[in-house]
Amino acid sequence: MKKKKKTAAAAATRGQRPAPSSGAAPLGPCDGGGSGRRARALLAVALALLALLLAATAFGSTHWCQGTQRVPKPACGPHKRTNCLDYGGGSGGNGTGGNGSSANVVHYSWETGDDRFLFRFFHAGIWYSCEENINAPGEKCRSFIDLAPASEKGVLWLSVVSEVLYILLLVVGFSLMCLELLHSRNVMDGLKLNAFAAVFTVLSGLLGMVAHMMYTQVFQVTVSLGPEDWRPHSWDYGWSFCLAWGSFTCCMAASVTTLNSYTKTVLAFRHKRKVFEQGMAEDPAIYADHEPSRDFPGRLEQERDEDGDARSECLRGCSSNRLSSTQL
Repeated sequence: MKKKKKTAAAAATRGQRPAPSSGAAPLGPCDGGGSGRRARALLAVALALLALLLAATAFGSTHWCQGTQRVPKPACGPHKRTNCLDYGGGSGGNGTGGNGSSANVVHYSWETGDDRFLFRFFHAGIWYSCEENINAPGEKCRSFIDLAPASEKGVLWLSVVSEVLYILLLVVGFSLMCLELLHSRNVMDGLKLNAFAAVFTVLSGLLGMVAHMMYTQVFQVTVSLGPEDWRPHSWDYGWSFCLAWGSFTCCMAASVTTLNSYTKTVLAFRHKRKVFEQGMAEDPAIYADHEPSRDFPGRLEQERDEDGDARSECLRGCSSNRLSSTQL
């Protein structure tokens, strides 16, 4: 017993620490904020960037919905002999002379049913609706906001505003994630940026979901109550609609990844703190130099005084034990 006291006192006097007990080992730097946290941050940044690109592409394109419109075939003319109605007319023996008015000429067409109509392709987005031009090559476009019924214009404008806010909040979240990568060695600053990035990204995703659903509702009402010459014969969702929901999926995945990184770092610190307190209760001399607050600079100044007092008391106790053992 006296030998053990002498060994501990001598080690403390020389500034050395005895080996820790097997119950709790001293803790090094916070591994929860190392390579694993950086990998999760890179994944979140990549997902946010992909969501931003998909959202911007979908917002500016005109293929949210597409399909066909049924329009009557135009009459054939000197320069148009296809996809038109070729009427046969004549004058003759029913009392109409050769110099009769053309208004009295009877026109005949053998085409019936859907043969009398053309099915032209159209595609519509948030801003414009474009359809195939049957009289000339190319397309003609008109504002989708003008096509929407008056009762749905407010919902459509709300959808547009939500889409803009969705993209802006996504930009803010992406910027915070990039800043968190730059502060990857400062765990406290990284945690704060992580929390704000997750909040902005989640809000962005919710706004995007609401905006997509509102536009879908407006389009369905416009199909039923829109102008007669525009109402689709058949329609389906286009690639812009798929891009919009793909952007929402990537946005929510980025927010979940960011929250996961934040939660893992906080849980790792709490576990480290718990192990340290247990070891400190068993043997304060061993754990005096292994404060987990070193990984969190914001708490280092607050706990430095307490550590100094505990260490000085330990040294005084060890010195008194050494003197008593020497006298013995």
